[in-house]
Amino acid sequence: MIPRYNDLAANERTYLAWMRTALALIAFGFLLERFDLLVRYFAKSMHDGSIPPGSPLGREAGIILAALGLLIMLLSTGRFFITTRRLKSEVQETYDIRSVLVTGGIFVILAIFVLLYISKFLNLS
Repeated sequence: MIPRYNDLAANERTYLAWMRTALALIAFGFLLERFDLLVRYFAKSMHDGSIPPGSPLGREAGIILAALGLLIMLLSTGRFFITTRRLKSEVQETYDIRSVLVTGGIFVILAIFVLLYISKFLNLS
């Protein structure tokens, strides 16, 4: 039996959950970017055939969400390896609050971004 197997398995499940979240953010970023193209295409078909200038909001939002997804992938990978090393170690360590603050900060930034995106999208219509 592997020592601390339950802890190591829980660490891996947490890592995979973070990866799933990061991939969802990246996919949502691509979706926003493509949705902007779709809206511009429909606007072209509804008007005189010219594409209205619009705003690059969809493209910017897609790039930001994809970058945030990549950042979460990198942070979660680092966290996974650090936690695995700590679990396999015999040394007692205290809990560090910094990672919780970084994760919370990322989600606060994401929430602010979504609110700003929605408010700009509603103002453009």
